[in-house]
Amino acid sequence: MTYQECLDYLYQQLPMYQRIGNAAFKKSLDNIIALCEELGQPQHQFKTIHVAGTNGKGSSSHMLAAVLQESGYKTGLYTSPHLKSFTERVRINGQELPKKYLVQFVEQYQQLFERVKPSFFEMTVALAFKYFADEKVDIAVIEVGLGGRLDSTNIITPEVSLITNIGLDHQALLGDDITTIASEKAGIIKAGVPVVISTKQEEIEAVFEIRAAKEGAPLYFATDNLRVELIHSDMQQQVFDVFEDGLIYLKDLEIDLAGIYQRNNLPGVLKVLELLHRNGICITWEALRKGLANTKSITGLKGRWQALSEKPLTICDTGHNIDGMKQIVLQLKEMHANQVHFVFGAVNDKDITGILDLLPPHYRYYFCQANIPRALPVKELLEKAQLVGLNGDAYESVAMAINAAKASAAPDEVIFIGGSTFVVAEIEEL
Repeated sequence: MTYQECLDYLYQQLPMYQRIGNAAFKKSLDNIIALCEELGQPQHQFKTIHVAGTNGKGSSSHMLAAVLQESGYKTGLYTSPHLKSFTERVRINGQELPKKYLVQFVEQYQQLFERVKPSFFEMTVALAFKYFADEKVDIAVIEVGLGGRLDSTNIITPEVSLITNIGLDHQALLGDDITTIASEKAGIIKAGVPVVISTKQEEIEAVFEIRAAKEGAPLYFATDNLRVELIHSDMQQQVFDVFEDGLIYLKDLEIDLAGIYQRNNLPGVLKVLELLHRNGICITWEALRKGLANTKSITGLKGRWQALSEKPLTICDTGHNIDGMKQIVLQLKEMHANQVHFVFGAVNDKDITGILDLLPPHYRYYFCQANIPRALPVKELLEKAQLVGLNGDAYESVAMAINAAKASAAPDEVIFIGGSTFVVAEIEEL
């Protein structure tokens, strides 16, 4: 099997949420349990941190992995979906999964897959656990794929659990209201395992309190005693002063992730690192600062408020739900650009009207569809956009929409590309 033949097999034989949506989501842990039993329970052979949430879990996972790596630990990182290459999903010390390992894994366990019939995601989680065990990582940061309670990653017993911002997303699978969704995320809370909530949201804090009390898990709302104050930001970095119980804790703390939503993620990341240090994982101030200042280069993180070029300034972001789009629009407004040229695509299982309602009508829109079955047809997208007063044109591909935006934008204007992870994934410069 070549690497491409291996990918073709996986994409064609295993139901893949990234491509087909809800039909690929298995509401049971039976398959991942069966796979890991056959693999020798690899998920119990290294320490883990488990990260769930609607928005911010990817950035938080990368920041944690960067600091742990700088602290001298052999650090695994499992995230999803990938942007360009399957191997992005599984990394050790920033290095992507070797293609050869993937091919050997699939060849060795192909009969197991045909017997268990896992989803693409279930297979990928098992692969990550086996790879981390084989490579004897010290610790791995494991990002939840979707939800928490029934997510395939939820068979680990971590050192600490982290739950980032909760908002409306994947309602068809997780529930129609924020309380129900929070309950699904709270499903990663384990007996006796400390859990950190990045941001206290009054309407759902009781959900976490009740679950943590039931499991005997120490519960920390990071913003109860940590406050971050923005000192400086640009397209490359942000600088914060961090206060603990009103006193300066970290002065001039740099992070190389530019989105304003990172100020919601930072308290949770810092609290998790504090608990890890308290529990015997040595994290120095130097490693903390260096890891956060260089997260992108250490871990390979892409697509989070990322500047692609200048004149016109071209930015992309993978935010794709209502809360994520609110933050994107707020940040675009703060730039005071003469005009924003917005390249926008979506998937067909989102509350797209709720997202379109957030978009400013004076922007110029370039509607498109990514090259996946889940993509919302661009003609349908254009019709929905026009109903809420947005003006623009429809393009058959992401590349065509981007090229049209580039042709129209003046040097002092802004091009933004987003609406879906899969639109960002098709940016050539990424």
